[in-house]
Amino acid sequence: MSELQLLSNGAYHLLVTASGHAHSRWHDMALTRWRADASLDDGGARCNVRDPSKKLSPPAEGGHDFQQGRATFQHRGRGRGIETRTEIAVARDDPVSLRRVVITNLCDTPRASSATSYAEIVLSPPATDSAHPAFSKLFVQTEIEPALQAILASRRPSTPDDPTPWLFHFALIGGSPAAVLSFETDRMRFIGRGRGAGDPQALDNDAALSGTAGAVLDAVAAIRVAFVLEPGASITIDWLTGAAASREACVALARKVRCDEAVRQILAQAGTYRRTVMHTLGAANADALLYQRMAALLVYGSAALRAEVGVIEQNRRGQSDLWRFGISGDLPIVLLRVAGPEFSAVTRQVVQAQAWWNAFGVRSELAVVCARSSDGEPSCFDRVRREIDAGPGANRAGQPGGIFVLDGNAMDDADGGLLASVASIVLSDGDTLAAQVARRLVHVKAGPADAPLTTRNAELVNRVPSATPVAANGFGAFTPDGREYVVTTSAAHMTPAPWVNVIANPEFGTLVSESGSATTWSENAQQFRLTPWSNDPVSDPNTEAFYIRDEASGRFWSPTLLPTRTTGAYTTRHGFGYSVFEHTEDDIESELRMHVAIDSPVKFSVLTLRNRSDRPRRLSVTGYVDWVLGDERTKTRMQVVTERDPATGTLFARNGYNTDFAGRTAFFDADDADNDICCDRADFFGATGTLAAPAALLAPGSAPLSGRVGAALDPCAVLRVGVDLAPGQSQVVVFRLGAGKTIGEARDLVRRWRRPGAPGEALEAVHAFWRDTLGAVQVHTPDPTLDVLANGWLLYQLIASRLWGRNAFYQSSGAFGFRDQLQDVMALVHAAPALVREHLLRAAARQFVEGDVQHWWHPPSGKGVRTRCADDLLWLPLAT
Repeated sequence: MSELQLLSNGAYHLLVTASGHAHSRWHDMALTRWRADASLDDGGARCNVRDPSKKLSPPAEGGHDFQQGRATFQHRGRGRGIETRTEIAVARDDPVSLRRVVITNLCDTPRASSATSYAEIVLSPPATDSAHPAFSKLFVQTEIEPALQAILASRRPSTPDDPTPWLFHFALIGGSPAAVLSFETDRMRFIGRGRGAGDPQALDNDAALSGTAGAVLDAVAAIRVAFVLEPGASITIDWLTGAAASREACVALARKVRCDEAVRQILAQAGTYRRTVMHTLGAANADALLYQRMAALLVYGSAALRAEVGVIEQNRRGQSDLWRFGISGDLPIVLLRVAGPEFSAVTRQVVQAQAWWNAFGVRSELAVVCARSSDGEPSCFDRVRREIDAGPGANRAGQPGGIFVLDGNAMDDADGGLLASVASIVLSDGDTLAAQVARRLVHVKAGPADAPLTTRNAELVNRVPSATPVAANGFGAFTPDGREYVVTTSAAHMTPAPWVNVIANPEFGTLVSESGSATTWSENAQQFRLTPWSNDPVSDPNTEAFYIRDEASGRFWSPTLLPTRTTGAYTTRHGFGYSVFEHTEDDIESELRMHVAIDSPVKFSVLTLRNRSDRPRRLSVTGYVDWVLGDERTKTRMQVVTERDPATGTLFARNGYNTDFAGRTAFFDADDADNDICCDRADFFGATGTLAAPAALLAPGSAPLSGRVGAALDPCAVLRVGVDLAPGQSQVVVFRLGAGKTIGEARDLVRRWRRPGAPGEALEAVHAFWRDTLGAVQVHTPDPTLDVLANGWLLYQLIASRLWGRNAFYQSSGAFGFRDQLQDVMALVHAAPALVREHLLRAAARQFVEGDVQHWWHPPSGKGVRTRCADDLLWLPLAT
């Protein structure tokens, strides 16, 4: 189970993970970025310590202590090396957090080292940031204040009523070594394209950070402290982060805490707020430790205290069905089932636990469901409601983020199933709270043991690429016939930003970058994503990944540049309705072709492998997708249920909680119906795995995948197919990703497109459609580049991205805009008049007799907003 430490002073909240990553909030404002991900804990503020021989993340490899009002981590390298001790605390009276790192040289020789802090700056409500991160980042600007040797950051208001919070971050150096400080606020410069916070390019060497500041578009706070430690010597580095409402207040607060005495006071008073909360609530230390342990279950939605798997699988009601109980469903839910008329100790303790979580910034909704009573029996509902109204939880009763006492007599079985399926924690008033938590944690499934990183795999994951291929503009160019755009990249030579192809039909599509990263949707690119939309042009994480593994050596790589970066060149060919990725690794030549059927909700990933070596090769191909089945994975992950369909052998996934897309069944399938499978990210990645190096691929030998499917997992779909190749031989492996409106339709789609030759038939239909559509009008000018754009690419992007997909890397709308798509289709009058007519009727149907229209609306539900924007009213008659 993932652990958390909650630190606070009532207004400033700090969440610390077992990896030492932290997330800070001031009131309801996120200061730094973090997403709850129990399987890949790769977000949050952190510190990295580096010496000439290796990079160390002190908290990740050492023990931790979350017992008191601070978080403590200890790490000691193997043999005689560097020892680190980290303490994290929050100031008692100010919105300030402290990360103290003490580094000691245990060697007999001097060590040149560095320590670097890193945090992604948000300065907005968390929901605003997660809905559209790239847009939110545009408003953050930074500066490096020389007098304070600090990074300052602020958010420009988007409206006059927006708050304008400020943040500071600086480092204090203690001990004898002389230290050199450098600064970075540009995430692209720090991390580098195609990399993540766990392996940033800034840690490849000890060079000073660039000092970039201003309107950096993607702001971070990073300070590097470079130093030399003599044998036995230590250095103490105190990183402090704080917030205020104005620049003046922010600078004043930074000056106040920029001294050794202030730091000592923060550490000395670290447990004060915790003790105050305990006293106020009447909680013992054992209670506080129990509530903190439960907080991790609440935040991560772990299976440990959730409802039975069958209850989650059977639910078909959605968030709106919670509203009649007064429950919003926007916060984690705790369900307490009360059986008897007495107000039990467990009920009092759960009410107290919610107050504890609130005090440390973790909000929740507590649903107390009282058992049904027969005529003449004392009413459990009346007794519990009176006790709540008269007790310490009275001010939270019926309030947002509060306590909701529900009468079982007024609920049916489906209501109870809904509440149980959405709750992060399900309890009863039978046994003690501590006993229930302990008993349930014992039965939590254990994932596969983490395999050691072999020498050859370590070389593969951490290798620094060399040769940079050269193309027409340094990255790519159109082919002479203009039918493809060809990009040549390597891990050391990536495009400045993701160069994507939107491949779609009217109701289904995928967006794929030159690195192979993709997001796929069905019906609505925002509201029913099958896989995540990252909106991250820096890391461009690949959550639809493929891995090729040599089963004899254990070495693995990807047929695309991401997620597993290797030394060679990668060629990407974006075409009309398809993209192709070519790469050769270890004498295995691969071609991965992605396309979407023009008339079906199915994406094909066709991988051709050729053995260019002089010996037989035993390989495996692993396909991986993260399931969303809604808008954001953090909202849907608890409700996605997976299964292996007995009729077809394919992996199915559904989200019964998403009632706007009721019955939809997503599928991930491969040619070999008997292949190795897994539907739990915790199993696939292990405790310390990454997208680039999942634990399941690091395991020695041919260890099978876990085979786990069902509910209450961290949902994904993994298929592994074996491939044996003689010298010179080639073989094709086909993966299919799609969705049916019902489980029966999903089965029909799987069977239809599993046929031999079906992927080729689908691709030929794609070629035919675009050839006919884009060839209807041709222009010839003195400029060949203009001809290429006008004779294909502009109309292709208009139809695939604007009209059908309504999706792009920067903005994933999913909605029709009354004005926007009318403007777009005017360009299709000659090339595709049927599409113009279809859309004119679609837009006309969004008018109202009152004279207004829907400015935008989401298919298939039609939800949207009505306005009287003048341009909406003008564009329909003009387009007509």
